[in-house]
Amino acid sequence: MASDPRGKADTLALRRQFIGSSCRLFFPGDPVKIVRGQGQYLYDEQGAEYLDCINNVAHVGHCHPLVVQAAHEQNQVLNTNSRYLHDHIVDYAQKLSETLPEPLCVFYFLNSGSEANDLALRLARQYTGHQDVVVLDHAYHGHLSSLIDISPYKFRNLDGQKEWVHVAPLPDTYRGPYREDHPNATEAYASDVERVINSAQERGRKMAALFVESLPSVGGQIIPPKGYFPRVAEHIRRAGGVFVADEIQVGFGRVGEHFWAFQLQGEDFVPDIVTMGKPIGNGHPLACVATTQAVARAFEATGVEYFNTFGGSPVSCAVGLAVLEVLEKEQLQTHAAHVGSTLMGLLEQQKDKHPIIGDVRGAGLFIGVDLIQDEATRKPATEEADYLVSRMKENYILLSTDGPGRNVLKFKPPMCFSFEDAHQVVAVLDAVLTEMEAILRSCGTLRAKPQPTLQESCC
Repeated sequence: MASDPRGKADTLALRRQFIGSSCRLFFPGDPVKIVRGQGQYLYDEQGAEYLDCINNVAHVGHCHPLVVQAAHEQNQVLNTNSRYLHDHIVDYAQKLSETLPEPLCVFYFLNSGSEANDLALRLARQYTGHQDVVVLDHAYHGHLSSLIDISPYKFRNLDGQKEWVHVAPLPDTYRGPYREDHPNATEAYASDVERVINSAQERGRKMAALFVESLPSVGGQIIPPKGYFPRVAEHIRRAGGVFVADEIQVGFGRVGEHFWAFQLQGEDFVPDIVTMGKPIGNGHPLACVATTQAVARAFEATGVEYFNTFGGSPVSCAVGLAVLEVLEKEQLQTHAAHVGSTLMGLLEQQKDKHPIIGDVRGAGLFIGVDLIQDEATRKPATEEADYLVSRMKENYILLSTDGPGRNVLKFKPPMCFSFEDAHQVVAVLDAVLTEMEAILRSCGTLRAKPQPTLQESCC
């Protein structure tokens, strides 16, 4: 492909002219113009190579040749809607079923994670006959109106909490009310969910579902304590609702030990509904809802057809099959476990060296580094995190932050992220943190700027 003839400044000017300003860029002060991707690397218009540590959509690597080939070959033959009989959709559903607990055996294909969670909400309401939803604080389940309503991360800045939405504390054992020194954080956080449900029922509310991200991402790369899901599932089911596991950020082997992140909660735990998106198509618009026969039959009983024009198309299912094939052939789940363990170990070493690192947590290649201003209060180091991300970008490493305080560095790289990449990232991180500490000792503050120098960063 020929190099892009348009300069970054011209592209940025056109974007400001035609694209809504609410559609924000990474690094808005000095955005990166990306024109090509390969594996775990992205390339700008000048040919500079960036190590991508945050793109969990390009799950098996940017532009993986087998995935690209599968889409291209099927596009040359047929791409139409799913109302015609076709092998790909049934082959793909069968392959997915082999990765899930046996009760989750009915599949609906869609185009995005938001569509998947919206359908999950419809399924839950139809099956239970109830309307209300329990969610965790700081949760994000999608951008449709129905999902903003169940996403505290969004609705607190918009129209507020609806009467049919009930928010339980995030099971965060680093910042939450029950921390790492609590004798039974699992039961304590689960009891909070029970109290939320009981309080709602006392007001005459009826529960349709508990929606939970299997590993809350926007909330700060949170790892719920083991056993939490089975306990809260008991509470919601006793109230007549179902448990929905949102795997849109973390499914398909990312956590290493298991194919699905909800399986970290115990081999025997089975959600009632599982939603999938982002990594499922390696960048192709594809999503899925998996559920039980009982839930599916209740949905069918309405007599209203469910039809999605592009969901489950031959091309989409060819891509989905190719992603599963690459995951298996290249043993990327095992790779994520091993590389993730190495990266976690290296980051723990940095925690011992740099007081700004308060916590390192994760599973496989889903890792959060919680930056703090003070060890006693654990006050989020928001400004420092922003500066650090900017400096890493100047060193050609792409990172981002999450969490209510925007202070948690998130690592969700393509699954081909290597041992060498892990060492490279941590070496640069160490150098930047050392530089930051020198700046703070000399002048006590940081100001993130494009291409900062030590002198520019001081007051």
